Amino acid sequence: MGRYEKNFNMLSTSEQVKLKQSNVCVVGCGGLGGYIIEMLARLGVGNITVIDGDRFETSNLNRQLNANEENIGLSKALEAQKRVNLINSEISVKAIAGFVTERNVSALLEQHDVVVDALDNIEMRFVLETTCADLNIPLVYGAIAGWFGQVATILPGDYLLEKIYPNYQKGQSHQKKGAEQNIGNPSFTPALVASIQVSEVLKILINRGTLLHNRLLLIDLLNQEIEHISFNFC
Repeated sequence: MGRYEKNFNMLSTSEQVKLKQSNVCVVGCGGLGGYIIEMLARLGVGNITVIDGDRFETSNLNRQLNANEENIGLSKALEAQKRVNLINSEISVKAIAGFVTERNVSALLEQHDVVVDALDNIEMRFVLETTCADLNIPLVYGAIAGWFGQVATILPGDYLLEKIYPNYQKGQSHQKKGAEQNIGNPSFTPALVASIQVSEVLKILINRGTLLHNRLLLIDLLNQEIEHISFNFC
């Protein structure tokens, strides 16, 4: 347990063991996903599935943790797997260098304790939410754009995304990407939002603390404002 001694007092020995036995799926290995995977590995989550069909591009270098000048053109998922193996060889990492689709999503997500949304595609976010509800798996949602970010924990059956994206219509190609396509992404917003997502994953796995359930955390780093929006599902 020497590797995790700095986790203790915050986590108990039994909670650390629970993390070792846990299965977490991270969908997206880019700006958010890279940081999420890193932190899960350092916490000691024992089984991590990473999914992404993209390859690194030069434009990723400004913010994506796993991007470097030597791996441009290589698979984001496989590079994430390599990095985790360097960080913590005790962890089992399953890398899927392909995209989540409506056809394969159930098979990819089943048997995980938590799924983490690190996508930049609104349509696929809805697919994740519906599938996680069907599989009875909590989903930790996060999104980033410029100075702004948001996080929520979606428990099975909540269907929170229809409240976050009330004007979204499936099949509208111009609506598939989030606001980051218009206002960009720096290096610091993904790191912050990913940290909050990981804290939500941790609380789910150890069954302790207050989740961002039925609430959306809104972060405005330009004006240093943080706001919660609460939703009524009655």
